[in-house]
Amino acid sequence: MQSRTLAVLASVAVVLLIAWQSAFLVRETEYAMNVDWGGKIVRADYSPGLHFKEPLTEQVRKFEKRLMTRNYPAEPFLTSEGKILNVDFYVKWRIADVAQYYRSTGGTEDVAAARLAESVKDGLKGTIAKRTIQQVVAAERAELLGDVLAFAGNSVKQLGITLVDVRVKRIDLPDDVSDSVFKRMQQEFTRQAAQLRSEGDELAIKIRAESDRQRTEILSQAARDAAKVQGDGDARAASIYAAATGRNPEFFAFYRSLQAYKKSIGHDGDVLVLSPDSQFFKYLRDPAAK
Repeated sequence: MQSRTLAVLASVAVVLLIAWQSAFLVRETEYAMNVDWGGKIVRADYSPGLHFKEPLTEQVRKFEKRLMTRNYPAEPFLTSEGKILNVDFYVKWRIADVAQYYRSTGGTEDVAAARLAESVKDGLKGTIAKRTIQQVVAAERAELLGDVLAFAGNSVKQLGITLVDVRVKRIDLPDDVSDSVFKRMQQEFTRQAAQLRSEGDELAIKIRAESDRQRTEILSQAARDAAKVQGDGDARAASIYAAATGRNPEFFAFYRSLQAYKKSIGHDGDVLVLSPDSQFFKYLRDPAAK
């Protein structure tokens, strides 16, 4: 009885060992590849989840699916002037074809990073060699690294990886050219600033001239409209005045004389030189005069 129990336990253990050796789990963040003991690829298209393999003749290799970053130390590069620039950079990449990646690099990340670095260095070398020191330092990042990505991106496809980005971390200038480069850059920026100020002054003059022209036109139009309104008012007043005068000329003459007396008589220091029989004193001599 005891021997039968041991046999059953041994069988269960063997079954569990075989099941453990046969089953494997693939996560969302990784690739899985099934290879035989000779290194030949059996299958490389596993989706996330639980899978099985031959327990004794096959083994599973797993690789990172997420974005990977690798930093590289400063490397010397020659500019079009024959000057040396020390550039350190880092790259971002991911595996695109896991089977090709395994065949090209043996599935070793360090091997892939080293071969990727050579391609990026070649791209940087060609890109920097077409520019002067000032152009390299002042160049837009998208312009400079776009050429590197275009060059290196094609060459790394054979590694089964995709080059996502290349970033220059630092550019060191040789001491003997640093001052001259910075002076030239300062002069160039000064020239650009002067040009921008000149263009701004020119635009300001145009805006002020246009504003003055519009102001003159508005004032002229307003004066013309005011003169027209005043002329219409004067004409209307004259018409009313004439109509009122025509109704009772004698009363109007009397009223005007009173207004004249009020304005000219009774003020200190006033002097009137008039003939005693002047029409001005008509209503003073005879209030009932007509």
